[in-house]
Parts: sequence; structure tokens; C-alpha cells
Amino acid sequence: MTTWDVVIIGGGAAGLMCAIEAGKRHRRVLIIEHSNRVGKKILMSGGGRCNFTNLYTTPENFLSANPNFCKSALARYSPWDFIAMVERYGIAYHEKEQGQLFCNQSSKLIVNMLVDECQQAGVRIEINCHITAVEKNVTGFALETSLGSFQTVTLVIATGGLSIPKMGATSFGHGLAKRFGHSILPLRPGLVPLTLSKKELVQYQDLTGIGLLAEVYCHHQYFTDSILFTHRGISGPAILQISSYWQSGGELKINLLPGIAIDAWLFDWQRHYPATTLKTVLAERLPKRLAQRLGELAFDNRPLRQYHPQEILAVAKQLQRWSFHPSGTEGYRTAEVTLGGVNTHELSSATMVSKKIPGLYFIGEVVDITGHLGGFNFQWAWASGHAAGNAI
Repeated sequence: MTTWDVVIIGGGAAGLMCAIEAGKRHRRVLIIEHSNRVGKKILMSGGGRCNFTNLYTTPENFLSANPNFCKSALARYSPWDFIAMVERYGIAYHEKEQGQLFCNQSSKLIVNMLVDECQQAGVRIEINCHITAVEKNVTGFALETSLGSFQTVTLVIATGGLSIPKMGATSFGHGLAKRFGHSILPLRPGLVPLTLSKKELVQYQDLTGIGLLAEVYCHHQYFTDSILFTHRGISGPAILQISSYWQSGGELKINLLPGIAIDAWLFDWQRHYPATTLKTVLAERLPKRLAQRLGELAFDNRPLRQYHPQEILAVAKQLQRWSFHPSGTEGYRTAEVTLGGVNTHELSSATMVSKKIPGLYFIGEVVDITGHLGGFNFQWAWASGHAAGNAI
């Protein structure tokens, strides 16, 4: 049996960062990864260019039953800390929009950088290693794996969530947490396309591929970004964002013309071009097929001069609050993250260590902290991994 100071289960973003920091502090660190390579989610993110952080990261960009939990780790490892590492390696990057940073070239550069940092810190990485048993004992934790037995003083769970199972996502980390007495807050897909009911699909399915800028509302949360009609429902960045707030059976409201005073715009058209039909006016700012469909579903197609002022106001209001009733989501198959996870009330926000089991840590997506779209989830991985690595 080989003995280690630290064993990290999971070779994703959080696990690699934790290993680097612990290794720098002269801890003997082993990463166990069950798939055939580390950093798979890093590799596929951002269309293969890795949206590795967001310049405008704040605690308000995260969802959790315990919203204050993320503050400590985020404050102690900022986006600029990770950027410094990226720049040290000469990796070119750019800001796409709203603080989202992407590699100019391949996300492989980020994975290579992290692996190189691990090697410099003396971290050992074992891939294709399957764990068959984990037990707590008097000196720490004993692990039985397909590559042999390991003993460690400290065990870090960095297994991620259930999202994108084809990448190797499993419930292993959540199951292990429950075995050690931790509670798991309800899990569900986040940052995921939404599906529509059969009735709404009949109305919108032939709009597949049409996209537009919109403002999407759910409860008291809203996002302004593009939306996309799909053959099963609606997607696009604004929908992915709001999906983390949407609950089954809930309603979405969409402002199809954000950024303009729709009533004033319609009155202006009515005043200057009274013979123009409503459908024609809407097609000035909306995709033509969508404008036509809206006319068929909710508006008649009279010339504007035939609309009374109250009717114009009603049209404007409907365009600002167009209603959708999603039937569900596309599920973990396409979800970028998993909402819920290990209850943070049972962890130290400063170190990520369990309050129940000495020497047991939980970091990254397995914890009940979920970021918005745009690099925030990677920043949580870096920050939580850094916090644990410096505490071990």
C-alpha cells in the first residue's frame, strides 16, 4: 500500500488547482482520475477554446442555498490570479463579451499548463484508475483501486457533477459524501436548453434555427442575451442562464424587443406610416418568420391606422412579456453544470474541509455552488481548489 499526504479524486479544474497548491507546499499529492485523461471539461468548454474565467466575477454570479459560502474563496483567488498564470505561460487570450476570457487558440493550452504546474509541484496523476472502496481509518483514508491500494491523511473530492455523462460524469462524489454523513441538496441540470410542450412545439418548431436578442425573465431574475429556437424548444445564452432559475411547471416571460420603448416605436410607425401592417412593422426589428408567427398567434394584421391607442399599448405589453411554458429541460446530456450538491453548511468556507470528517474536503462542482454562464464556474473551481490546496 502506497501512502500519500493528499489523494484527490477527480482530475478536473478544481482537482488540478488543489493539487498544484498542495504540491507547492511540499505535500505528496496523488490525483486519481477514472477517465483516460485529466481536464476533459476544460478541453470541451468554450467550443474548444476554454472560457477560463470572467473578469467581473462576484458572489452574485453564483447560486447556492448558502449564498455567502463562496465569498471567502473567491476573495482569496481572483480572476487576475489565474490570468497571471496564463500570462506566465504565454497563452494568448481575449475578452469575448461581458468579461468572458477565452484562449485565442486551443483549450489544450490550459490543460497543458495545469499539468505542467502539477509536474513542477511533484504531483502524481493516475488516469484510468477506478476506485472500488474508500474507508476512513485511524490514520486517514484507505482506498482500493484498479491500480492498487492507497493510504492518505487527506482526501479531496473533486469529482464534479452529473452534467455531460459522455464526458465521464457520475454520481460517485455525491454518493461518497452521503456515505460520510453529508447531506446532498437536490440535484438538477443547470445552464441547459429548455423543451416546450407539444402545443407550443406545434406553434414554434418550424422556427428552428432562428435567433434573436431578447430579455428573459423568471421570478425576479432576468438575462439579456441571444435566444435560439430549436427543434425541441428554446436555447441560446439567455435561456441557458435563466434555466438555472426556472423550476418545473414555471413560466418564462420574454421581452422580444429589449432596449426600446415598444409603445413609442409603434406609435411612431402609426403616425408616419399608417397603412403599414403590424406584421410588416414587427419584421423591421424581428426575424421575418418570427414576426409572421407572432401575428398569427396573437395579433391580427390590420394596417396600423386601424389600431386604437389602447390596442397599441396591449401589443407593446405582449411583446415585452411574451409567455412560454417550458415542459422541461434537455437534461444532463447537454447541461453545462449541475445545480445542488454537497450542503455547504457542512463545510468550512475558508478551507472546504468537512465539519463532520477531519481530513475530508469537497471542492468544485460537487459542492452546492453553481455559477452563471461565462467563465464563472471555472473561477469557482480555481478558487475552491486553491482554498483547499492551501489549507491541507
